[in-house]
Amino acid sequence: MSTDHPSIRSFVRRESRITAAQERNLSTLWHVYVLEEKILDFGQVFGRQAPIYLEIGFGNGEFLAGQAKTHPEVDFIGIEVHRPGVGRLLGELQTKEIANVRVFCADAVEVLRTQIQDHALTRVYILFPDPWPKRKHQKRRLVQPEFVEMLYKKVKPGGQVYLATDWEEYATQIKTVFSEVPCWESVINTEGSIARNGLTRFETRGIKLGHSIQDLVFARTKCAVETLL
Repeated sequence: MSTDHPSIRSFVRRESRITAAQERNLSTLWHVYVLEEKILDFGQVFGRQAPIYLEIGFGNGEFLAGQAKTHPEVDFIGIEVHRPGVGRLLGELQTKEIANVRVFCADAVEVLRTQIQDHALTRVYILFPDPWPKRKHQKRRLVQPEFVEMLYKKVKPGGQVYLATDWEEYATQIKTVFSEVPCWESVINTEGSIARNGLTRFETRGIKLGHSIQDLVFARTKCAVETLL
């Protein structure tokens, strides 16, 4: 199975006005929390060996900061392309003295490909990814077969990917993609709704639109790696 990845990006940089506080956070805290090196050893980054949870597209960081504060025994990585959201999160991490979070301000596909070791991740969160609802734009959706194949390489055996979306058609596509890529199985989410330590902006928007929130969990099973080469 091919592991070549398309150059089509799943995001557009629609950056809102960055506030003075967010700009200041980016300037003064970037070197503390933001990662840029290639192929990182997270044991060295955090100074300990702990499970690594990754959130792709953390927005303003509400979920990421809340999870990190609640679970100090876990180390968290966040990826976000939009600088205002990164700046907001950096300020919250400093204010709340949250030490178990590091972030990338970059394209998630490139980060996974070039900066995260294989089998490094215990859990991945992808909450309310851009649904690209117009049919002509759906090739930009993040959850595509090539992306799910790459997740297989980065997630430990037994690790899980948690997704949430308020677009029923996208949820159907996600289920189809994970079912067709070897070594993934759908599992029952025993934790209930995923994002419940404060609703994210996108979840709130979906609820206001009357959309049904769908939480999906997939486990990486133990199977022959050769099937994905």
